[in-house]
Amino acid sequence: MKEKVFEFLMTIPKGKVVTYGQIAEFLGNKKAARAVGNILHSNPDENKYPCYKVVDGNGNLSRNFAFGGIEKQKEKLEAEGIEVNNYKVDLNKYKWRIIK
Repeated sequence: MKEKVFEFLMTIPKGKVVTYGQIAEFLGNKKAARAVGNILHSNPDENKYPCYKVVDGNGNLSRNFAFGGIEKQKEKLEAEGIEVNNYKVDLNKYKWRIIK
């Protein structure tokens, strides 16, 4: 599953985010959102695997973002043109609608 999560990260378009649950569902197990989060925390390469594009089901950023904390995640998202307000993104506007 780990490799599939990292492969998936590379498909997220610029200016879009996904949720942990979306990744879990895409990989075939809707209930594996927490496992996805744990996998992302072990990301070996933040530049190759853009885990900063993953938020929770309400659009909240991760307090434990592995590469510099929540401020760094906010900075990376904003660099892609994603608006972040109170450490939250508007999923109606920025959530990637995944098509299998």
